[in-house]
Amino acid sequence: MPTTVITGGSRGIGAAAVEVFAARGDRVVFLYEKNHAAAEKVSRETGATAVCCDVSDRKAVAAAFEKIGPVDNLICNAGIMHFGLLSMMDEQTWDRLFDVNVKGIFNCVSAAMPAFLKTHRGCIITVSSMWGQVGASCEAAYSATKGAVIALTKALAKELGPSGIRVNCVAPGVILTDMCARVDPEVLADMAQDTPAGRNGTPGDVAKAMASLVDAEFITGQVLGVNGGYVI
Repeated sequence: MPTTVITGGSRGIGAAAVEVFAARGDRVVFLYEKNHAAAEKVSRETGATAVCCDVSDRKAVAAAFEKIGPVDNLICNAGIMHFGLLSMMDEQTWDRLFDVNVKGIFNCVSAAMPAFLKTHRGCIITVSSMWGQVGASCEAAYSATKGAVIALTKALAKELGPSGIRVNCVAPGVILTDMCARVDPEVLADMAQDTPAGRNGTPGDVAKAMASLVDAEFITGQVLGVNGGYVI
């Protein structure tokens, strides 16, 4: 039974990933930071184990992975966003975005690495965004973090490939999660209309893409756009 660790697993894309990988028969452990009620609900419904942990805290991540034990699949999904003009952004917000979205991946990969290297196998999936590929106005910092995730994915794929470890990335488009709650419904409708697939995405769409990458043994260093064709 493979062990799959999913960060940011209490809601949205992370919760959908927990459901998909648990249904496959994996031993699933998911990390979450604050939403205890949501985490308990996901754990109860899927049988997955919830671990409260801020992925930006290196010591906390190391302690969590020590309890989890060897990992087969690592899904680095935890992420936060910020909407607003760069000229109005304070340094604390900028740093927090990079701490969670980029440093969080570094912390989790570092913690999982000893087991990966010992077995000469493993699969890492990072989560970027279509804005990490093309950039978004009023989301400069978020776009920058997600662009960094793509670069990190490609570099790690080259670095870890000789050790039997695959690293891939999913880059979601407009996915109907809590992050879209503040978006004007008319804007969401317009984006769906501009999407070749004719709709916006769901968390399940991304979770299924993650599962397909775990199974694709000859794919590494790739960015899979899960955006319905919005960015091609």
